[in-house]
Amino acid sequence: MNYALIMAGGIGSRFWPASTEDMPKQFLDILGTGKSLLQWTFDRFRLLLPLEQIYILTHERYRPLVRKQLPDLPNAQILGEPSRNNTAPCIAYAAFKLQAIDPQANFVVAPSDQLILREEVFLEKIRRGLAFTSKRNALLTLGITPTRPHTGYGYIHYDREAGERGIYPVVAFKEKPDEQTARNFLRSGNYLWNAGIFLWRSEVILEAFAKYAPQIFELLQAGPEVYLGPDEPSFLEERYVKTPSVSVDYAIMEKADNIYTLPADIGWSDLGSWRALYEWQPKDANGNVLISGDLLAQNTKDCLVQLPSGKKAVLRDLRNYIVVDTEDVLLIYPMDKEQEIKYIEKK
Repeated sequence: MNYALIMAGGIGSRFWPASTEDMPKQFLDILGTGKSLLQWTFDRFRLLLPLEQIYILTHERYRPLVRKQLPDLPNAQILGEPSRNNTAPCIAYAAFKLQAIDPQANFVVAPSDQLILREEVFLEKIRRGLAFTSKRNALLTLGITPTRPHTGYGYIHYDREAGERGIYPVVAFKEKPDEQTARNFLRSGNYLWNAGIFLWRSEVILEAFAKYAPQIFELLQAGPEVYLGPDEPSFLEERYVKTPSVSVDYAIMEKADNIYTLPADIGWSDLGSWRALYEWQPKDANGNVLISGDLLAQNTKDCLVQLPSGKKAVLRDLRNYIVVDTEDVLLIYPMDKEQEIKYIEKK
């Protein structure tokens, strides 16, 4: 049977001060639509799968937030990790859990905080990908068709000559490149953006963990008596916290030899920062983006503004700035230095 695993445990530090450790960005209405990013993602997968086949994986402290925002989701389908150890341990945990529920579990893993404008295309790609992984011992990743030489994303190098029904073997994963390398990637036509969306059967990904990340596999290995019983929380408290903090890309995807990719043009952004949000939002004649609140802009261009509902800001002679006003913090920061924002709260 097919399942969806939505990962919703991150902090979203690059969206500070709107995103905080108590209320991370996946639980916020970042897009100004009346729904959080998590709710958008959940509703998207509801178009694909029935409720009982959708699971949320989050930090245990966010379980109440998930239950509040997704009241129809049974508590048993919220998987709570006791510590943040990156994506490899949480995916291994979810794979053991789903295998205990259904030994033939075939599932898609997706972040909860991405923008996907072409939902029908996305869902068609996921259907095709799940059909592929249901019959193959394959680890499949959705690759995003690049639109520009982006230096903030990892890339997937794939073999365009060896495809089967639009799915291709992966040659290598590439780290975030410099601008010239990104231009070369784009020009070659053999590279895709790595969106962190994966599809596989539980038994296949667990075989990969046993081979390439045995420490994680051995710590979390257990059968239905644990993962479907009352001892699961104490088991995780004892074992999960000992797993190494490592991404699934590094632990598995960069090492395995059964990796495939499905190219997809789905209007995607990882919404990883204020700039990424700015780039995908509609703009006024001066290139300004207003997410919420009221704005009077004079000689102000290329700015992103987010205000409390009903609050008005007057901006004059501002160029390329982020302006975010929350209950506790007012941020006015140059857009071209936005990568520094995630370090501010730590000072």
